[in-house]
Amino acid sequence: MVKRGAVMGPVALAMLLVALISALVASQGLGSAAAAPLGAQAATTAGCGKAPLASGTHTIQSGGQTRSYILRVPANYDMNHPYRLIFGLHWRGGTMNDVDSGGTDGYNWSYYGLRKLADADGNGTIFVAPQGNGNGWANPNNQDVNFIDDVLSQLESGLCVDTSLVFSGGFSYGAAMSYALACARPNEFRAVAVYSGANLSGCSPGTQPVGYIGLHGLRDDVLPIANGRSLRDTFVRNNGCTPQNPPEPAQGSLTHIVTAYSGCKPGYPVTWAAFDGAGHDPGPIDGCTCDGWHTWTSGVVWNFFTQFQSSTSSSSSSSSSSSSSSSSSSSSPPPPPGGCKVADAVNGWNTGLTESITITNTSSNAISNWSLVFTLRPGQTITSGWNANYSPNSGQVTATNVSYNGSLPPGGSTTIGFQGTHTGDAGAPASFSLNGQTCSAG
Repeated sequence: MVKRGAVMGPVALAMLLVALISALVASQGLGSAAAAPLGAQAATTAGCGKAPLASGTHTIQSGGQTRSYILRVPANYDMNHPYRLIFGLHWRGGTMNDVDSGGTDGYNWSYYGLRKLADADGNGTIFVAPQGNGNGWANPNNQDVNFIDDVLSQLESGLCVDTSLVFSGGFSYGAAMSYALACARPNEFRAVAVYSGANLSGCSPGTQPVGYIGLHGLRDDVLPIANGRSLRDTFVRNNGCTPQNPPEPAQGSLTHIVTAYSGCKPGYPVTWAAFDGAGHDPGPIDGCTCDGWHTWTSGVVWNFFTQFQSSTSSSSSSSSSSSSSSSSSSSSPPPPPGGCKVADAVNGWNTGLTESITITNTSSNAISNWSLVFTLRPGQTITSGWNANYSPNSGQVTATNVSYNGSLPPGGSTTIGFQGTHTGDAGAPASFSLNGQTCSAG
């Protein structure tokens, strides 16, 4: 792994029109519905239906400067399908090439390990790695925020982007810049991942909710963990979460603890991952003071990002199903009152493993709270998990929902996961049951 260093402009026209209409409705007293979660007014972009921008290095004029970014378009890109978009921001002294290439770990660590997980996911994700001035993100007079605005505008003009699923993640200075984007552009970014960050790029105005995951090491001697806690607490407040001092591992334990805050506004979760081991680094590994691409952080961040559902696809599927219901109801029987599907993927190495589990409600009834039961292979033990509560940590395990993912409408899904150890068998559980009903494999 590469050793890492120390330390909007125009919005899509459709989004602007929606905002103007919403403001007019509110001013005329035509509605009093509660505000929908960020991204609920999703729109496809001008780039849909066009030949796409090509993967590779691009330049753009921003603030009187010629600036650069690297773009990664899915190999099987469909010009009519709105895609998730993730910005990967480099650390101080790093470059866009380091983020895109993954350094000495190559493809496995490209975009902090998220590109590999996105390719395995199969739904497609657009990745972009912008280049900071002087290999940093000082953001003088909002210069770098405006640069990201201009990149986003160019991407939305040349690619089919789901505007409800735009994310940013970065380490150190890149973490500071991701935090600045959450503060400055809450209507453009659905969530951010802040790896070992501090307030180095500003936070203006910093009062609106945005999905937020912070990761920080107890032994960070470059940007001490107090910085990460402070950034996290900004969005604990903004997102209306219940304040707490989340548990953190003991010094010398060489472990990590992931905590999902409770009480947050629907659609605006906050997660905190503290670790003991590696110091100032985005890729810690439990059990040593080392790092590597098989870190647990990539799986935790990927699962945090992918819990957000596309409101573009859900709206289109809703309209499609309502328009076809009259013609199909006589020929197709309704779905059964109970049903579930589970898709799981395991990544194993040496004596460690991570497992991602996607639960889908295939019944015709909404689920308000769920409980997933499965049996781990002999010798497997869960050491930490995300997006669910797990008990016990071996044998037959019950995973229950957390505050923000307990509701599953018909056809709805949520992704949970855990990290664990094994004694030779890193295989997946043989079966899963949701609220007492055996689930089919997905």
